[in-house]
Amino acid sequence: MNVKTTVLDNGLTVVTDQMPHLKTAALGVWVRTGSRVETVDQNGITHLLEHMAFKGTKTRTARGIAEEIEAVGGELNASTSIEHTNYYARILAEDMPLAVDILADILQNSTFDAQELAREQHVILQEIGAANDSPDDQAFDLFQEAAWPDQAIGRPILGTPETVKGFNRDALNAYLADRYRAPDMVLAAAGAVDHEAFVALAREKFGGFSSEPAAKESEARYRGGETLRNKDLMEAQVLIGFEGRPYKSKDYYAIQILASVLGGGMSSRLFQEIREKHGLCYAIYSFHWAFSDTGLFGLHAATSHEDLGALMPMITDELLAATRTITEEEVARSRAQIRAGLMMALESPAARAGQIARQILVHGRVLGPEEISSKIDAVTAADIRRVAHETFVGATPTLTAIGPVDGVMTAAELAERLQQDPVLRAASM
Repeated sequence: MNVKTTVLDNGLTVVTDQMPHLKTAALGVWVRTGSRVETVDQNGITHLLEHMAFKGTKTRTARGIAEEIEAVGGELNASTSIEHTNYYARILAEDMPLAVDILADILQNSTFDAQELAREQHVILQEIGAANDSPDDQAFDLFQEAAWPDQAIGRPILGTPETVKGFNRDALNAYLADRYRAPDMVLAAAGAVDHEAFVALAREKFGGFSSEPAAKESEARYRGGETLRNKDLMEAQVLIGFEGRPYKSKDYYAIQILASVLGGGMSSRLFQEIREKHGLCYAIYSFHWAFSDTGLFGLHAATSHEDLGALMPMITDELLAATRTITEEEVARSRAQIRAGLMMALESPAARAGQIARQILVHGRVLGPEEISSKIDAVTAADIRRVAHETFVGATPTLTAIGPVDGVMTAAELAERLQQDPVLRAASM
């Protein structure tokens, strides 16, 4: 990596990763704002603003924005997450000034035309409807809400039909002014990019953003809980979760590896035991979501009503077994998977730009691949077993199940079972 970083006078961080063999570049603006900073009445406004940024400025129409970038073979897009929003472009090296100008324009001069707003609200209502029609999408939304009830981090990124329909131009302008502050923004580029030239563009186009940082979001408090919805579906969607670790936790890499060992691929414990050996579901996997101050360890499976009764106890037994029997061989395999994913991402300028921008927002600096690899390599099987015990045993679980879920194990029963050693339980039967 050839990373260079400059902080402008207003606090905006400009970072580049030059890849001399390329003729193209990926660049974007990453902002430390997402759905978790929203009030109840604002739920969904971050995502709506991301959509509306492309719908016209004082000098460009929505169609003009699309035609201008595509006339040089480039592309524009954006995304919203729980903690970050980003607007990005892919272009040829010589078209970097155009891409920077468009990104700066849409974030400082958007008009939020009433007709465009009405159309985009309608589009997002369709997006919400599509998510509600998808059992697994709905299950994940309910899972997040059950883990962090009555908190912004637990509310859906898309918002609700009621909140989305209630936003107007003034609300969007107020949110933009409140959250889009230079100290909370990173302008990043990777590929065919010259750092000094990129900094000069940033200084010219982004120097007008406020130098005052935005207010910090409220602290997240994991509580856990249960949401069971009986619906006439072919399969039951089941999600089980536990409090995880934030990005800066000393156990961040350990819990990432734990997720990989348990359900990170076809060789993982859950896949081999539950899918391959017993055929209780088509697919099963585990994951870990990290945030600035909290995290969520989870696993997802889809199964028939007939297999649900056998699936849940088997999952809990695998979770408990992880506290005792994870081996160095399994950890080495998972380390290799994570390290390979990291190295493969370095081949993509878009992935590189996103990685260095997020690292600055999270850690305040760029973590090189060697540093990350050394942290991954330092994790031992004993570390994984300890983290598994701390995560599962005596913990408050989050349980969400949608579909034919009559008779499913409850969260309380799940918690009780995780207090019992399966070896001792079998011996007493």
